Amino acid sequence: MTRKYIDCREFPSEMHCTVAISADSDKELLEAAVQHAVTIHHHADSPELRAQLVTLFHEGTPPAEAPRTA
Repeated sequence: MTRKYIDCREFPSEMHCTVAISADSDKELLEAAVQHAVTIHHHADSPELRAQLVTLFHEGTPPAEAPRTA
């Protein structure tokens, strides 16, 4: 099983979020990412948000250094 992650540092925002979330399953990662997006970034939990988040998953673990922004 390959670990996966999503990293807010890849996307510039007014709040300069530095959170990276990793998990062993897509389902677990998606639920944690949705909770973060809704609670911290004030997005609405929707099928569209969930579909977008899945496209941002990476295999492995988040790098220690901030990735270059999009």
